[in-house]
Amino acid sequence: MVVLKEITVLTTQYNQWIRITDEIERVMKESGIQNGIVNVISRHTTTGVTVNESLECLESDMSEFLSRLAPEDWPYAHARMLRDYGSTAGNPTGHLKSLMTGNHCHLVVSGGELERGGAQEVYFCEFDGPAKRTVMVQIMGE
Repeated sequence: MVVLKEITVLTTQYNQWIRITDEIERVMKESGIQNGIVNVISRHTTTGVTVNESLECLESDMSEFLSRLAPEDWPYAHARMLRDYGSTAGNPTGHLKSLMTGNHCHLVVSGGELERGGAQEVYFCEFDGPAKRTVMVQIMGE
């Protein structure tokens, strides 16, 4: 069986870490699938999906790390007029941060439970907000 659901995430900041583990577990439980895999993927190119420990200090460290790797004041080629869009691209750091975090994760379902380590949480990462975002959750199994 395959179940596909969408989660809507309303972000409130330009860069933001939002824990979505509970929503994924809810969708997984509603699917009735007992054994299989959960695929979680963002539908946006300036967001990420990643798994890590849920600590405010670690979220701050991850944000600072990504900001050092993709500083806002760098002369990016993407920060220019894009004729196809009819506007100036102002979000090159969002694309680069998404590249570093990835835009998806995969989790195992066993005995109707989401298998993850005790400190593992799934994060939706906003790098170009605030915005209304969509995350796809696909559960495959039996």
